[in-house]
Amino acid sequence: MPGGNGVMETPLQARVLDEAAEWLMRLHDSGATDADRAACERWRQADPQHALAWERAERLLGKLGGLPAALAMPALDRPRSHRAQRRATVARLAALLAVAPASWLAWQAWYAADQRGWGADLRTATGERRTEHLADGSRLLLDTASAVDIRFDGALRLLTLRQGAISIETAADTATPHRPFVVDTAHGRLRALGTRFTVRQEGGRADGGPVRLAVTEGAVEVTLRGAASPALVVQAGQQTVLRAGEVTAPQPLQPEATAWTHGMLMADAMPLAAFCAELSRYRPGLLQCAPEVRALRVSGSFPLGDTDRTLTMLASTYPVDVQTRMRGYWITVVARN
Repeated sequence: MPGGNGVMETPLQARVLDEAAEWLMRLHDSGATDADRAACERWRQADPQHALAWERAERLLGKLGGLPAALAMPALDRPRSHRAQRRATVARLAALLAVAPASWLAWQAWYAADQRGWGADLRTATGERRTEHLADGSRLLLDTASAVDIRFDGALRLLTLRQGAISIETAADTATPHRPFVVDTAHGRLRALGTRFTVRQEGGRADGGPVRLAVTEGAVEVTLRGAASPALVVQAGQQTVLRAGEVTAPQPLQPEATAWTHGMLMADAMPLAAFCAELSRYRPGLLQCAPEVRALRVSGSFPLGDTDRTLTMLASTYPVDVQTRMRGYWITVVARN
């Protein structure tokens, strides 16, 4: 497998990659001891493949500028769900050690996105969807890898979208006086006018990515960040996109925009590269698309709750094969021979 400099990478056994990833995590844990470091050195010297895997791990650290700090928390200090995330992180690290260095930046982007959600009032893990009923009776649905803060007081019902996507079905406020229901996003504030709508933040708030609003019932008033008055009102059956200092004119609502609320990924002549990127949001690990099939157009409805089934459907419908490695944590969609 060619590395980032064109040099062939020596194939390593999956077991060895798992062990190297585990040692990498353990030694960068804040609770690591001299005994841990000595044990790792014995492991490294026990087999030439161990030494190669560790050398690759050190290159990975150099490429990413070190292991993300949040992974250095002692495992016992984490909630159980965090420990589950850690196991998934080890598996993803092992997958990254198996691929060329050019793929390592994918890890950095994924991990940065994942960490933005820590500390939010409500968050979901990769592949999880979660429904909450808020104190006023409104219904909130969080998509995969999403995070939101909630603040209800005497003047305002406020949600702050940190990352991902949410669907909201507002309830009439019983407080007097009635409090507006608003969603604060990276590029503006959305005020519900008796409505059901979805909001998606591309990337995190600090990344400056677009915010996508789709309204299925009622209407939503859009005020851009820093503006003194609303820019427009988006009616039911319309969608729009907010960016820094601007919002697009409302367009007819496309079914793809809200399909996730029904657990589906809808594609209408979607390039396979975009399809894989969207599906990867719902699947732990690395999901890649080979260059020769990136432009292949995909259409249809695919289940988000069973990404293995979606990949099987893809391979049975289109001239592609799905290569699976590292127990499913490293997937590549390639042209069928």
